[in-house]
Amino acid sequence: MLRNLAVLALSYCAVVTGAQAQSAAPLNFATVHRPPFAIFHDDGVDGFSIDLMQAIAKDLGRPVEFAKQESFGDMLNTVRNAELDGAIANISITAAREIEMDFSQPIFESGLQILLPAEAGSVQRLGGVLAREILVLGALALALLFGGGFLMWLFERRHQVYFDRPMREAMFPSFWWALNLVVNGGFEERMPMSRMGRIFAVFLVISSLFVVSIFVATITAAVTVDAIQSNVDSVNDLEGRQVATVAGSTSAEFLARRDIGFRDFPDPEAMLRAFERGEIDAVVFDGPILAFYAMGRGKRHARLIDRVYRPENYGIALPTGSAIREEIDQSLLRLREDGTYDDLVDRWFGATYRN
Repeated sequence: MLRNLAVLALSYCAVVTGAQAQSAAPLNFATVHRPPFAIFHDDGVDGFSIDLMQAIAKDLGRPVEFAKQESFGDMLNTVRNAELDGAIANISITAAREIEMDFSQPIFESGLQILLPAEAGSVQRLGGVLAREILVLGALALALLFGGGFLMWLFERRHQVYFDRPMREAMFPSFWWALNLVVNGGFEERMPMSRMGRIFAVFLVISSLFVVSIFVATITAAVTVDAIQSNVDSVNDLEGRQVATVAGSTSAEFLARRDIGFRDFPDPEAMLRAFERGEIDAVVFDGPILAFYAMGRGKRHARLIDRVYRPENYGIALPTGSAIREEIDQSLLRLREDGTYDDLVDRWFGATYRN
Protein backbone atom coordinates (compact mmCIF):
# COMPACT_ATOMS: atom_id res chain seq x y z
CA MET A 1 0.00 0.00 0.00
CA LEU A 2 2.83 2.35 0.80
CA ARG A 3 4.29 1.63 -2.62
CA ASN A 4 0.97 2.47 -4.30
CA LEU A 5 0.67 5.72 -2.32
CA ALA A 6 4.19 6.68 -3.38
CA VAL A 7 3.40 6.04 -7.05
CA LEU A 8 0.23 8.13 -6.77
CA ALA A 9 2.14 10.96 -5.10
CA LEU A 10 4.82 10.93 -7.76
CA SER A 11 2.19 10.88 -10.52
CA TYR A 12 0.37 13.82 -8.93
CA CYS A 13 3.60 15.80 -8.63
CA ALA A 14 4.41 15.09 -12.26
CA VAL A 15 0.97 16.27 -13.42
CA VAL A 16 1.11 19.42 -11.27
CA THR A 17 4.64 20.20 -12.37
CA GLY A 18 3.66 19.69 -16.04
CA ALA A 19 0.61 21.92 -15.67
CA GLN A 20 2.65 24.63 -13.96
CA ALA A 21 5.29 24.44 -16.68
CA GLN A 22 2.61 24.68 -19.36
CA SER A 23 0.90 27.63 -17.62
CA ALA A 24 4.23 29.47 -17.48
CA ALA A 25 5.12 28.78 -21.10
CA PRO A 26 5.37 31.88 -23.33
CA LEU A 27 2.38 32.85 -25.43
CA ASN A 28 3.23 33.14 -29.11
CA PHE A 29 1.09 35.57 -31.13
CA ALA A 30 1.34 36.62 -34.76
CA THR A 31 0.90 40.25 -35.70
CA VAL A 32 1.25 42.54 -38.71
CA HIS A 33 2.24 46.18 -39.18
CA ARG A 34 -0.99 48.18 -38.69
CA PRO A 35 -0.36 51.53 -36.94
CA PRO A 36 -1.48 52.34 -34.31
CA PHE A 37 -2.54 48.79 -33.38
CA ALA A 38 0.80 47.18 -34.21
CA ILE A 39 3.84 49.20 -35.20
CA PHE A 40 7.02 47.47 -36.28
CA HIS A 41 10.39 48.91 -35.27
CA ASP A 42 13.92 47.65 -35.80
CA ASP A 43 14.14 46.77 -32.12
CA GLY A 44 10.67 45.30 -31.67
CA VAL A 45 6.98 46.04 -31.96
CA ASP A 46 4.51 48.21 -30.06
CA GLY A 47 1.03 49.67 -30.51
CA PHE A 48 -2.38 49.48 -28.85
CA SER A 49 -2.99 45.78 -29.58
CA ILE A 50 0.57 44.87 -28.60
CA ASP A 51 0.31 46.72 -25.29
CA LEU A 52 -3.07 45.11 -24.63
CA MET A 53 -1.73 41.61 -25.31
CA GLN A 54 1.22 42.27 -23.02
CA ALA A 55 -1.18 43.40 -20.29
CA ILE A 56 -3.24 40.22 -20.76
CA ALA A 57 -0.12 38.04 -20.60
CA LYS A 58 1.03 39.82 -17.44
CA ASP A 59 -2.38 39.29 -15.88
CA LEU A 60 -2.18 35.58 -16.74
CA GLY A 61 1.36 35.34 -15.38
CA ARG A 62 2.86 34.31 -18.71
CA PRO A 63 5.41 35.96 -21.01
CA VAL A 64 4.36 36.76 -24.56
CA GLU A 65 6.33 36.79 -27.80
CA PHE A 66 5.26 38.31 -31.11
CA ALA A 67 5.93 36.82 -34.54
CA LYS A 68 6.00 39.55 -37.21
CA GLN A 69 4.16 38.60 -40.40
CA GLU A 70 4.57 40.09 -43.86
CA SER A 71 0.86 40.41 -44.60
CA PHE A 72 -2.55 40.28 -42.96
CA GLY A 73 -3.31 37.02 -44.78
CA ASP A 74 -0.11 35.42 -43.50
CA MET A 75 -1.07 36.40 -39.96
CA LEU A 76 -4.53 34.81 -40.24
CA ASN A 77 -3.04 31.66 -41.79
CA THR A 78 -0.96 31.07 -38.66
CA VAL A 79 -4.25 30.94 -36.74
CA ARG A 80 -6.09 28.77 -39.29
CA ASN A 81 -3.20 26.28 -39.22
CA ALA A 82 -2.82 26.50 -35.41
CA GLU A 83 0.86 27.33 -35.84
CA LEU A 84 0.81 29.83 -32.95
CA ASP A 85 -1.37 30.57 -29.95
CA GLY A 86 -3.21 33.30 -31.82
CA ALA A 87 -2.95 36.62 -33.63
CA ILE A 88 -3.60 40.22 -32.68
CA ALA A 89 -3.69 43.52 -34.58
CA ASN A 90 -6.83 45.11 -36.03
CA ILE A 91 -8.63 41.84 -36.79
CA SER A 92 -12.32 42.33 -37.54
CA ILE A 93 -14.67 39.71 -36.11
CA THR A 94 -16.72 38.46 -39.06
CA ALA A 95 -19.01 35.50 -39.64
CA ALA A 96 -16.72 34.13 -42.35
CA ARG A 97 -13.67 34.23 -40.10
CA GLU A 98 -15.61 32.78 -37.17
CA ILE A 99 -16.05 29.58 -39.21
CA GLU A 100 -12.28 29.14 -39.50
CA MET A 101 -11.11 30.34 -36.10
CA ASP A 102 -12.22 31.47 -32.65
CA PHE A 103 -12.26 35.02 -31.32
CA SER A 104 -11.92 36.58 -27.92
CA GLN A 105 -14.35 39.17 -26.64
CA PRO A 106 -14.13 42.39 -28.67
CA ILE A 107 -11.07 44.46 -27.87
CA PHE A 108 -12.00 47.57 -29.88
CA GLU A 109 -15.08 49.04 -31.56
CA SER A 110 -14.34 50.12 -35.08
CA GLY A 111 -16.00 50.78 -38.44
CA LEU A 112 -15.22 51.95 -41.96
CA GLN A 113 -14.64 55.61 -42.74
CA ILE A 114 -13.70 57.73 -45.76
CA LEU A 115 -10.45 59.65 -46.02
CA LEU A 116 -10.28 62.56 -48.47
CA PRO A 117 -7.77 65.23 -49.44
CA ALA A 118 -7.98 68.31 -47.22
CA GLU A 119 -10.56 70.81 -48.40
CA ALA A 120 -9.07 73.65 -50.41
CA GLY A 121 -9.71 77.12 -49.03
CA SER A 122 -11.25 79.89 -51.06
CA VAL A 123 -7.85 81.17 -52.16
CA GLN A 124 -6.69 77.71 -53.24
CA ARG A 125 -9.94 77.00 -55.07
CA LEU A 126 -9.80 80.34 -56.86
CA GLY A 127 -6.18 79.62 -57.70
CA GLY A 128 -7.25 76.37 -59.36
CA VAL A 129 -9.81 78.24 -61.40
CA LEU A 130 -7.25 80.91 -62.35
CA ALA A 131 -5.23 78.21 -64.01
CA ARG A 132 -8.11 77.59 -66.39
CA GLU A 133 -11.02 79.87 -67.33
CA ILE A 134 -9.88 83.09 -65.67
CA LEU A 135 -6.42 82.93 -67.18
CA VAL A 136 -7.90 82.83 -70.68
CA LEU A 137 -10.51 85.49 -69.99
CA GLY A 138 -7.97 87.73 -68.26
CA ALA A 139 -5.61 87.59 -71.21
CA LEU A 140 -8.50 88.38 -73.56
CA ALA A 141 -9.61 91.33 -71.41
CA LEU A 142 -6.10 92.79 -71.32
CA ALA A 143 -5.83 92.48 -75.10
CA LEU A 144 -9.18 94.27 -75.58
CA LEU A 145 -8.20 97.08 -73.20
CA PHE A 146 -4.84 97.61 -74.88
CA GLY A 147 -6.53 97.47 -78.30
CA GLY A 148 -9.30 99.86 -77.23
CA GLY A 149 -6.78 102.28 -75.74
CA PHE A 150 -4.72 102.19 -78.91
CA LEU A 151 -7.76 102.98 -81.10
CA MET A 152 -8.71 105.85 -78.80
CA TRP A 153 -5.15 107.21 -79.12
CA LEU A 154 -5.52 107.11 -82.90
CA PHE A 155 -8.85 109.00 -82.73
CA GLU A 156 -7.90 111.55 -80.04
CA ARG A 157 -4.16 112.24 -80.37
CA ARG A 158 -4.77 115.48 -82.28
CA HIS A 159 -7.80 116.58 -80.22
CA GLN A 160 -6.67 116.52 -76.56
CA VAL A 161 -3.41 116.83 -74.66
CA TYR A 162 -3.74 113.51 -72.77
CA PHE A 163 -3.39 111.50 -75.99
CA ASP A 164 -1.02 113.91 -77.76
CA ARG A 165 2.19 111.88 -77.39
CA PRO A 166 4.19 109.33 -79.38
CA MET A 167 2.77 105.80 -79.64
CA ARG A 168 5.43 104.25 -77.39
CA GLU A 169 4.74 106.75 -74.62
CA ALA A 170 0.97 106.55 -75.12
CA MET A 171 0.64 102.75 -74.66
CA PHE A 172 0.10 102.69 -70.90
CA PRO A 173 -1.86 106.01 -70.60
CA SER A 174 -4.20 104.77 -73.34
CA PHE A 175 -4.63 101.41 -71.61
CA TRP A 176 -5.27 103.21 -68.30
CA TRP A 177 -7.90 105.40 -69.95
CA ALA A 178 -9.69 102.35 -71.39
CA LEU A 179 -9.54 100.51 -68.04
CA ASN A 180 -11.08 103.45 -66.17
CA LEU A 181 -13.73 103.83 -68.85
CA VAL A 182 -14.79 100.21 -68.41
CA VAL A 183 -14.56 100.11 -64.60
CA ASN A 184 -15.47 103.65 -63.53
CA GLY A 185 -17.13 105.15 -66.60
CA GLY A 186 -14.04 107.16 -67.56
CA PHE A 187 -12.69 110.62 -66.66
CA GLU A 188 -15.05 113.53 -67.24
CA GLU A 189 -12.16 115.88 -68.04
CA ARG A 190 -10.88 113.41 -70.66
CA MET A 191 -14.14 113.01 -72.53
CA PRO A 192 -13.47 112.13 -76.19
CA MET A 193 -13.45 115.19 -78.45
CA SER A 194 -13.39 113.63 -81.92
CA ARG A 195 -16.51 112.20 -83.56
CA MET A 196 -14.97 108.73 -83.97
CA GLY A 197 -13.58 108.87 -80.44
CA ARG A 198 -17.05 109.58 -78.99
CA ILE A 199 -18.71 106.84 -81.03
CA PHE A 200 -16.03 104.34 -80.02
CA ALA A 201 -16.20 105.37 -76.33
CA VAL A 202 -19.98 104.79 -76.24
CA PHE A 203 -19.53 101.42 -77.93
CA LEU A 204 -16.76 100.49 -75.46
CA VAL A 205 -18.86 101.40 -72.39
CA ILE A 206 -21.92 99.44 -73.58
CA SER A 207 -19.93 96.37 -74.65
CA SER A 208 -18.00 96.41 -71.35
CA LEU A 209 -21.25 95.76 -69.49
CA PHE A 210 -21.57 92.43 -71.29
CA VAL A 211 -17.86 91.61 -70.97
CA VAL A 212 -17.79 92.23 -67.20
CA SER A 213 -21.01 90.24 -66.71
CA ILE A 214 -19.63 87.27 -68.64
CA PHE A 215 -16.33 87.50 -66.75
CA VAL A 216 -18.04 87.45 -63.32
CA ALA A 217 -20.49 84.72 -64.35
CA THR A 218 -17.64 82.52 -65.61
CA ILE A 219 -15.72 82.87 -62.35
CA THR A 220 -18.80 82.09 -60.27
CA ALA A 221 -19.75 79.07 -62.38
CA ALA A 222 -16.21 77.68 -62.37
CA VAL A 223 -15.84 77.99 -58.59
CA THR A 224 -19.29 76.49 -58.00
CA VAL A 225 -18.69 73.51 -60.28
CA ASP A 226 -15.27 72.91 -58.72
CA ALA A 227 -16.82 72.95 -55.24
CA ILE A 228 -19.58 70.53 -56.23
CA GLN A 229 -17.19 68.12 -57.94
CA SER A 230 -14.80 68.03 -54.97
CA ASN A 231 -17.53 67.57 -52.35
CA VAL A 232 -17.98 64.13 -50.80
CA ASP A 233 -20.43 63.75 -47.93
CA SER A 234 -21.18 60.03 -48.07
CA VAL A 235 -20.21 56.78 -49.71
CA ASN A 236 -22.78 57.49 -52.45
CA ASP A 237 -20.60 60.42 -53.63
CA LEU A 238 -17.69 58.09 -54.44
CA GLU A 239 -19.07 57.09 -57.83
CA GLY A 240 -16.71 58.09 -60.64
CA ARG A 241 -13.77 58.73 -58.30
CA GLN A 242 -10.51 56.88 -57.76
CA VAL A 243 -11.26 54.95 -54.55
CA ALA A 244 -8.69 52.84 -52.72
CA THR A 245 -8.74 50.19 -50.04
CA VAL A 246 -6.72 47.16 -48.91
CA ALA A 247 -7.14 43.89 -50.79
CA GLY A 248 -9.04 41.18 -48.90
CA SER A 249 -10.22 43.58 -46.18
CA THR A 250 -13.76 44.06 -44.90
CA SER A 251 -13.72 47.48 -46.60
CA ALA A 252 -13.03 45.81 -49.97
CA GLU A 253 -16.02 43.55 -49.39
CA PHE A 254 -18.13 46.57 -48.39
CA LEU A 255 -17.27 48.46 -51.60
CA ALA A 256 -17.81 45.41 -53.79
CA ARG A 257 -21.30 44.87 -52.37
CA ARG A 258 -22.17 48.48 -53.20
CA ASP A 259 -20.79 48.10 -56.75
CA ILE A 260 -18.27 50.89 -56.16
CA GLY A 261 -15.14 50.41 -58.21
CA PHE A 262 -11.90 50.57 -56.27
CA ARG A 263 -8.19 50.05 -56.54
CA ASP A 264 -6.85 47.59 -53.98
CA PHE A 265 -3.42 47.68 -52.37
CA PRO A 266 -1.50 44.96 -50.54
CA ASP A 267 -1.30 46.97 -47.31
CA PRO A 268 -2.37 50.33 -45.82
CA GLU A 269 1.09 51.87 -46.16
CA ALA A 270 1.16 51.40 -49.95
CA MET A 271 -2.40 52.74 -50.15
CA LEU A 272 -1.59 55.88 -48.13
CA ARG A 273 1.55 56.56 -50.17
CA ALA A 274 -0.56 56.51 -53.34
CA PHE A 275 -3.02 58.86 -51.63
CA GLU A 276 -0.19 61.27 -50.79
CA ARG A 277 1.01 61.22 -54.41
CA GLY A 278 -2.46 62.29 -55.55
CA GLU A 279 -3.20 59.02 -57.36
CA ILE A 280 -6.27 58.41 -55.18
CA ASP A 281 -9.33 60.61 -54.64
CA ALA A 282 -10.65 58.77 -51.58
CA VAL A 283 -9.67 55.97 -49.20
CA VAL A 284 -12.20 53.63 -47.55
CA PHE A 285 -10.74 51.63 -44.67
CA ASP A 286 -10.79 51.05 -40.92
CA GLY A 287 -11.68 54.32 -39.18
CA PRO A 288 -9.14 54.16 -36.32
CA ILE A 289 -6.24 53.58 -38.71
CA LEU A 290 -7.34 56.43 -40.98
CA ALA A 291 -7.91 58.70 -37.96
CA PHE A 292 -4.40 57.94 -36.68
CA TYR A 293 -3.00 58.86 -40.11
CA ALA A 294 -5.12 62.03 -40.43
CA MET A 295 -4.04 63.26 -37.00
CA GLY A 296 -0.37 62.52 -37.64
CA ARG A 297 1.40 62.16 -40.95
CA GLY A 298 -1.57 63.32 -43.02
CA LYS A 299 -2.58 66.24 -40.81
CA ARG A 300 -1.88 68.91 -43.45
CA HIS A 301 -3.31 67.23 -46.51
CA ALA A 302 -6.05 64.81 -45.38
CA ARG A 303 -9.44 64.94 -43.70
CA LEU A 304 -11.69 62.20 -42.36
CA ILE A 305 -15.47 62.13 -42.81
CA ASP A 306 -17.10 61.65 -39.40
CA ARG A 307 -19.72 59.14 -40.51
CA VAL A 308 -18.90 55.51 -39.72
CA TYR A 309 -20.02 52.76 -42.11
CA ARG A 310 -20.42 49.11 -41.21
CA PRO A 311 -19.59 49.21 -37.47
CA GLU A 312 -17.45 46.24 -36.51
CA ASN A 313 -15.41 44.91 -33.61
CA TYR A 314 -11.79 43.86 -33.45
CA GLY A 315 -10.88 40.74 -31.54
CA ILE A 316 -7.98 38.45 -30.73
CA ALA A 317 -7.95 35.58 -33.24
CA LEU A 318 -7.39 32.11 -31.78
CA PRO A 319 -7.23 28.63 -33.32
CA THR A 320 -10.52 26.74 -33.24
CA GLY A 321 -11.03 25.14 -29.83
CA SER A 322 -8.23 27.18 -28.23
CA ALA A 323 -7.63 26.23 -24.60
CA ILE A 324 -6.70 29.79 -23.62
CA ARG A 325 -9.79 31.55 -25.00
CA GLU A 326 -11.61 31.55 -21.66
CA GLU A 327 -8.54 32.77 -19.81
CA ILE A 328 -8.07 35.65 -22.25
CA ASP A 329 -11.75 36.66 -21.99
CA GLN A 330 -11.57 36.69 -18.21
CA SER A 331 -8.38 38.74 -18.33
CA LEU A 332 -9.97 41.26 -20.69
CA LEU A 333 -12.84 41.72 -18.25
CA ARG A 334 -10.41 42.30 -15.38
CA LEU A 335 -8.42 44.85 -17.43
CA ARG A 336 -11.62 46.75 -18.24
CA GLU A 337 -12.71 46.71 -14.60
CA ASP A 338 -9.41 47.97 -13.17
CA GLY A 339 -9.01 50.77 -15.77
CA THR A 340 -5.99 49.33 -17.59
CA TYR A 341 -7.92 49.04 -20.85
CA ASP A 342 -9.12 52.66 -20.74
CA ASP A 343 -5.59 53.85 -20.00
CA LEU A 344 -4.34 52.10 -23.15
CA VAL A 345 -7.12 53.60 -25.26
CA ASP A 346 -6.33 57.08 -23.93
CA ARG A 347 -2.65 56.60 -24.64
CA TRP A 348 -3.07 55.57 -28.27
CA PHE A 349 -6.30 57.27 -29.36
CA GLY A 350 -7.37 59.81 -26.73
CA ALA A 351 -10.60 59.66 -24.77
CA THR A 352 -12.63 60.12 -27.99
CA TYR A 353 -12.28 56.44 -28.89
CA ARG A 354 -12.98 55.08 -25.44
CA ASN A 355 -15.43 52.15 -25.84
